[in-house]
Amino acid sequence: MKIGAIVRADGPIGLFGGGEIRSGDVNLVLNRVNSAVAADGGAAALIDSGRMPDAVIGDFDSLTAEYRAQIPADRLFPISEQNSTDFDKALRSIEARVVLAAGFLGARVDHQLVAFNTLVRLQDRPCLLLGACEIVFHAPPRIRLDLAPGDTVSLFPLRRVTGRSTGLEWPINDLVLEPDGQVGTSNRAQGLCELEVDGPGLLVILPRTALDQVMQAFLTDQTGHWPARAE
Repeated sequence: MKIGAIVRADGPIGLFGGGEIRSGDVNLVLNRVNSAVAADGGAAALIDSGRMPDAVIGDFDSLTAEYRAQIPADRLFPISEQNSTDFDKALRSIEARVVLAAGFLGARVDHQLVAFNTLVRLQDRPCLLLGACEIVFHAPPRIRLDLAPGDTVSLFPLRRVTGRSTGLEWPINDLVLEPDGQVGTSNRAQGLCELEVDGPGLLVILPRTALDQVMQAFLTDQTGHWPARAE
């Protein structure tokens, strides 16, 4: 189902889900974004922190009446179809250079898997998922990061994909990565790393310490763009 943009911004937008959010992560996100959006029950974490969401998007099956009553009606955007998750509905409804999302990793494995699926399907909507120890994002056509030597760099394909790398202990230049074949987890950075990917479908998993660098790469348009996937 095609959903038009509800929230637009030139800078980064924060997106909050109803899953696990570590203490301090709400402020970590809010300190880096221009606008805060909640996917359904993710509004609770924002309201509890003292911040009213700029928009709440979802089917509202996990937004309690107590929290819903506190949100101005013009900030509520119900999408009732049941063929997608609230993360999918919200991400499709946001236009921004990058979205920083908390509350979508941890807890249930099936929720994490469908979040990864959404990152790949909505490949034209750059989004960084914030976890307890790492960040996860869909690899853009290219990215250059100055990582600490020894930092873990994991590459996990959700489609067949090829590419090139420099600055990794085990380069991917001659590899074909596939979800049921060769994967690239537990690689290590040697310092400055560059990754080029020939097509969409690759997830990148990095330490949380790389968050600001990755955000800056998307914000300054150093990554290239994947086209929107046809509906």
